[in-house]
Amino acid sequence: MIKSIYLSYRVYEEIKMHLMAAYPNEGCGVLVGKANKVLKSYRTENINLERSKDRYEIDPKELLRIEKEVALKGLDVVGFYHSHPDHPNLPSEFDRKMAWPDYAYIIVSVEGGMEISAKAWSLDAFDSPFLVSEIFIED
Repeated sequence: MIKSIYLSYRVYEEIKMHLMAAYPNEGCGVLVGKANKVLKSYRTENINLERSKDRYEIDPKELLRIEKEVALKGLDVVGFYHSHPDHPNLPSEFDRKMAWPDYAYIIVSVEGGMEISAKAWSLDAFDSPFLVSEIFIED
């Protein structure tokens, strides 16, 4: 489980701008860094066209491309982010079923196209509930 996640103000702002622009659909992306420190975010396309307002899916080919690209730089995928348009930043049961242990999941509540708040979550095991991870925004 990831108890805390660190990201720069710049990365946090990039994530927020992406997710506000995706509204009223869910936006999504990949968090890249080392251990629990996010150094970069990658915007990805939500390929779930049938339920894009309340579900997201990252193209596995796009994720593989990102994983290969960041590995060449000595970095790792440390988690994922997505929005909940007009809903709280609490993970849904669908979010939990699709999540993998040992990754951070940042969920941003976007109300009326404006970011409200972000929370981070992680799993201990595939069948465990989500647990809150602290987010630290660094200057």
